Amino acid sequence: MMNYLKSTCLAAAVLVTAGVATADTLKVSHIRPQGATIDNELRAFAQNLSAATDGSLELNLFPASALGDYTSVQERISVGAIDMAVQPAATAVDRRMQISAFPYVAASWAEAQAIYGPGGAIHAAMKDLYAEQDITMLAAYPVYFGGVALNTDAVNPGDPTAAKGIKVRVPGIKSFQLTADALGYISSPIPFSEAFTAVQTGVVDGVVGSGAEGYYASFRDVTTTYVPVNTHFEVWYMIINSESLADLSDTDRAALEAAALEFEATRWETAEADQGAFEQRLADNGATIVALSDEELATTAAHVRELVWPEVLNDVGQEWGQAILDQIGN
Repeated sequence: MMNYLKSTCLAAAVLVTAGVATADTLKVSHIRPQGATIDNELRAFAQNLSAATDGSLELNLFPASALGDYTSVQERISVGAIDMAVQPAATAVDRRMQISAFPYVAASWAEAQAIYGPGGAIHAAMKDLYAEQDITMLAAYPVYFGGVALNTDAVNPGDPTAAKGIKVRVPGIKSFQLTADALGYISSPIPFSEAFTAVQTGVVDGVVGSGAEGYYASFRDVTTTYVPVNTHFEVWYMIINSESLADLSDTDRAALEAAALEFEATRWETAEADQGAFEQRLADNGATIVALSDEELATTAAHVRELVWPEVLNDVGQEWGQAILDQIGN
């Protein structure tokens, strides 16, 4: 009798357990501190996704590169050690990903959306490059047009042919190094983790490679001058390990993909105003904003394209890179 009761209870427990849906939880990395714009937007994204799936798909956010710098995170997503991220493309993994940060590809937000948004040439190219790494690109996340942050006064900021005599930190990415040099600065590749101290101690006098949001987040206390010279168009990507995506139920996968498209569309509507807001925050923090005229921006763009594009095309592959530029009329 006792054995019968045990068997009955065990069978009932199995039935109850089988009736409870197990939630999938995905680890999501991003590079900004908690409370930054992307952090807030991803938390809203996670809540909306949880609601859309009745709690069967949850996201666990790891801000401030808590899971590693974006290069190592991309590598770990490729092998499935991390599920997702929203971050810049890691050019160290594949040099062709420099196409995303090519200088002066777009001259306006409308042009940027046509190129980097859904259906755009760079959007499609990045999706293909990620796929080669067993990564699915769910969305592009436009951030800003880049500029130059200085801890000193600007020198001939509208004339790219003028030597500035100012040393600036650049990421260890060829396109940024060449762009800084073409703008008349002296580029000095320094890891991001050491960049603030390098400016603070005078090893360099400024930073190239980010924009108003990035400079406000990480360099506002050492930025006395900001030049929005539109060095490049910064885009981050929402990426997921392709196997992690395939392992989701059909319903959850469809919900994630739909939410990602909405996330991207909403960001295109707000990003330009967000850039202006962060330029104002830099100004409110004491920085002088040195605005350039349309003519100065056009002259600078032509100068940098002439000097930098051939070099970067050689780095990413002349035929491959030029085919993409041809699609966008450059």
